[in-house]
Amino acid sequence: MLITAVKPRRKGLSALFIDGEFAMNLDTQTLLENRFDVGREIDDEDLKEITELSNERRAKEKALWLISYRSHSKKELTDKIRRTCDNDSAEKAVERMEELGLVNDEEYARQYARKLLLQKKMTKRVAVFELSRKGIDKETAAAVLDEIDVDYKENIRDIIKKKYRNISDEKTKRRAVAALQRLGYGWDDINAVLREYQDY
Repeated sequence: MLITAVKPRRKGLSALFIDGEFAMNLDTQTLLENRFDVGREIDDEDLKEITELSNERRAKEKALWLISYRSHSKKELTDKIRRTCDNDSAEKAVERMEELGLVNDEEYARQYARKLLLQKKMTKRVAVFELSRKGIDKETAAAVLDEIDVDYKENIRDIIKKKYRNISDEKTKRRAVAALQRLGYGWDDINAVLREYQDY
């Protein structure tokens, strides 16, 4: 097989033409580094190797781009990279990010747990579920959540103050109770705080 053309495309890709026909889009830098120039004879093995190298570079670039915006868990990062790359390349890229210290599930879990409990005002029970959705195992989730002290009644007061000012209205009260239960609060804590309001 003969490389007959290499044409630049968008986003760091180049179109590779073999024997006059478009073959595939590959990472431009990978093509240059491996001297995939017009006039070079290649075989199926060469093509397989350059494709893998291109996919791995693209996966690493995607990983770096994603973590430059915010931290990710291994699972979350792998899932996002898989949308544009093959599974093997995505996993290799995330492993490399972990080796470099750019991905750390325990540190991610610690940061995300604080956000869930202190900003979003969730209970630890609901936070464990949210952390597991990001690929954090239950032991790690439990350990990082145990590090954070939370006053559930104070959280309930904050939520009511911010979102449900007219708590004496029956409809508003029902909405508040339903929202608080979705965040994981038990009826005893909710009821205790609601009793603090004179009109309850």
